[in-house]
Amino acid sequence: MYQKTLAELSQALHKKEISSVELTQIFLTRCQSLNSKLNCFISMTPEHALAQANAADVQIRNGTAGPLTGLPIAHKDIFCTNGIKTSCGSKMLDNFIAPYNATVVERLNASGMITIGKTNMDEFAMGSSNETSYYGVVKNPWDLKRVPGGSSGGSAAAVAARLAPAATGTDTGGSIRQPASLCNITGLKPTYGRVSRYGMIAFASSLDQGGPLTRTAEDAAMVMNAMAGFDKRDSTSACEPVEDYTAKLNDSIKGLKIGLPMEYFDEMLDSTVSNLVHAAVEELVKLGAEIKDINLPNSHLSIPVYYVVAPAECSSNLARYDGVRFGYRCKDPKDLSDLYCRSRGEGFGREVKRRIMIGTYVLSAGYYDAYYLKAQQIRRLIRDDFQKALATVDIIIGPTVPGPAFKINELMNDPISMYLCDIYTVSVNLAGLPAVSVPAGFMDNLPIGMQIIGNYFSESRLLNIAHRFQQVTDWHQRIPEGFN
Repeated sequence: MYQKTLAELSQALHKKEISSVELTQIFLTRCQSLNSKLNCFISMTPEHALAQANAADVQIRNGTAGPLTGLPIAHKDIFCTNGIKTSCGSKMLDNFIAPYNATVVERLNASGMITIGKTNMDEFAMGSSNETSYYGVVKNPWDLKRVPGGSSGGSAAAVAARLAPAATGTDTGGSIRQPASLCNITGLKPTYGRVSRYGMIAFASSLDQGGPLTRTAEDAAMVMNAMAGFDKRDSTSACEPVEDYTAKLNDSIKGLKIGLPMEYFDEMLDSTVSNLVHAAVEELVKLGAEIKDINLPNSHLSIPVYYVVAPAECSSNLARYDGVRFGYRCKDPKDLSDLYCRSRGEGFGREVKRRIMIGTYVLSAGYYDAYYLKAQQIRRLIRDDFQKALATVDIIIGPTVPGPAFKINELMNDPISMYLCDIYTVSVNLAGLPAVSVPAGFMDNLPIGMQIIGNYFSESRLLNIAHRFQQVTDWHQRIPEGFN
């Protein structure tokens, strides 16, 4: 059963080929035996999961179950879960038990999904490799010596290794799409505001967005049906009607205009990755799509802009962790100043401290106009580039990441090279656009993803294109050795 997609498992449950309790137990047992290889879970919730599964079975027997009822899911440990530890991958929140559910968790619970555990992640979602977690590095199931990508690496690894049929993630600069690419799964970053951020612990508030990590576009559409929608508790939530994201999955893409950004296919991109993405685009051309070269002239500024805006917002959001109200507190502080300094110094990891210091600097008097304000102005230019391009094409396609997964510890002492891993993803967050990464081939036996970018609230169209691509390719069906 663990080999089946969410859609297939849903059919099996409704046909009563298996119960939710039996299905949940299969995944819990699999996690128990294989998680030690990957370190993709911070905590497991077997009692909670089986209680939810029993309730789901009652709904299935009564004929009141929905398409997601009884299906297991794992949550990135950045989403608050009532009565369950929510650590954000940090020592700072190692003792934090959330007193409420995030809206995403609340809605997925209401849909009947079963929470089997909380997944490992880069500390406070700051990282591109899942190496900054207080709970240790997550390993890529395709090569245990390599990273799964970050910050949602635990979620991506769990889905890729079939420890969970689906997982939630968050994407601030590529943290859903990048690990999806490196682990050979489907990862959707929705339009900013499409999925509520209430109860999702903030990193950079104008960039963070929750979304699903699944094996297929069809599965992602099913999960999005439950996740998406306006939330009055989130001031950044978009008051836009929610489509049935599964309704148009099989629509024709004949006449679809695909834009290929020249800036994404320059000499900086590995030729093998370029060839794989172009070959994937050709599959869409066979289905009736058309290609057009486009320009995103300010895309080269995305990394420097992102690493001014994101740290600035992170320094503000993380100011609340002072050792007073909740979270880690140092032992025997001498005075209030010592309490603040040692609690934060001991509770935060190196990468988080680096970003807090950068953010505090760019927001300080004398530097705000030169750095933060200028970055926001360039951010608008990046957004305008996308809007001009999307006025002439329906979607934009390019690589998700520059290459396959790199080795653990390979870039830990080279933060600039680490940041450049997100060169093709951060601009989408700066513009607030939706994008999906889908498996597009292999390089040196390691997966490579293709990124499909659309206009605001075009998630249904993106999932349709991804689904049609997956109907004519089998990259997404491949399973890492040792986990099949």
